Amino acid sequence: MTATKRAVVIGGGIGGLTAAAALHLRGLRVTVLERAPSLRPIGAAISLSPNALRALDVIGLGGEIRDLAAWQGDGGLRTPGGRWLSRSNAEAAAARFGGPLVLLHRATLIDHLAARLPGGAVRTATDALLADPGDRDRPARVRTPEGELEADLVVAADGIHSAVRATLFPDHPGPVYTGFTTWRVVIPVPGADFASHETWGRGRIWGTHPLKDGRVYAYAAAVTPAGGHAADERAELLHRYGDWHHPVPAVLAAARPEDVLRHDVHHIAEPLPAYHRGRVALVGDAAHAMPPTLGQGGNQAIEDAIVLAHHHDDLSAYTAARLPRTTAVARQAVKVARLNLMTNRAGVVVRDAALAALSKAGPALFLRSFDGIADWRPPQPPYASRQTQVGER
Repeated sequence: MTATKRAVVIGGGIGGLTAAAALHLRGLRVTVLERAPSLRPIGAAISLSPNALRALDVIGLGGEIRDLAAWQGDGGLRTPGGRWLSRSNAEAAAARFGGPLVLLHRATLIDHLAARLPGGAVRTATDALLADPGDRDRPARVRTPEGELEADLVVAADGIHSAVRATLFPDHPGPVYTGFTTWRVVIPVPGADFASHETWGRGRIWGTHPLKDGRVYAYAAAVTPAGGHAADERAELLHRYGDWHHPVPAVLAAARPEDVLRHDVHHIAEPLPAYHRGRVALVGDAAHAMPPTLGQGGNQAIEDAIVLAHHHDDLSAYTAARLPRTTAVARQAVKVARLNLMTNRAGVVVRDAALAALSKAGPALFLRSFDGIADWRPPQPPYASRQTQVGER
């Protein structure tokens, strides 16, 4: 009788839990090690595009998540004064990519993923250290405070500052600062009535989107030196965005200082040589952290997890499937960041005029930016094996 293979997942975020659920369905015995005291993530929302939703279909979760879609009306891109540069709607997005965009709280997605795992599979408040990546002839070993675990597969989903990545690829430079910081807030905004939008200024952006549960998700980004923090981040947002169009002032009026999260944005500028070594595979930000300007960080982690489960017996095939695609998506996210956080005043005027003209001539830029990304399909049923790469039409 063949022994059941064991997978140890380091990190209980979106990528780690998706990988755990997918591997569990493949018949592996899965253990998730999360260093935080609970799986509850720091409060913010995530946008899931059709590529990630198709990946979630493989583990039977796509339909549940699609039911949480909140974007039903018009949306698009605006200037700080409120002028629309580009407009689109949910129906156009679904028609172009074969499915909706779903915005939901990260905690909701985490809850749905964790529910796919057997009882006892997740260990919280547990630090994990890769002691040995293993090879074809010996298992990998993961050290915890309770002792070592042997595994046929270790999934490193330990984030942008991944200790596992540093162990596997000690000569890699690791993440670098993108040049901008972000703020996020998820709150109720009484009486707010607005179309979902993102607004581009000079060296600053703002986004406001309704959630299905009635709350509002807002985010901002600004070009600023790394390491900066204000005593009152809400006051900092008022200073930077308080005179922008509705509903920005209403969101800021409803927010409390403690509601606002601020994080400098880092990314992996130099791609890794591989996403595996020995019996260890990297997923999500541990492998390819990217700017959030395409909203693809979590989506690509979900793709990674599903493809890894498909290739769990051949990690070189996993690297071959994922490294070119995620490298291309990450580079595209960097290009978009340079465009939407442009600081040159004359350049901003030209940018806005070009965006308005392009949108009149064809599909909204918002939709174009997802071409070659949102139409990806997993290698498992119910989808075909053909992989769509960025730029492939």
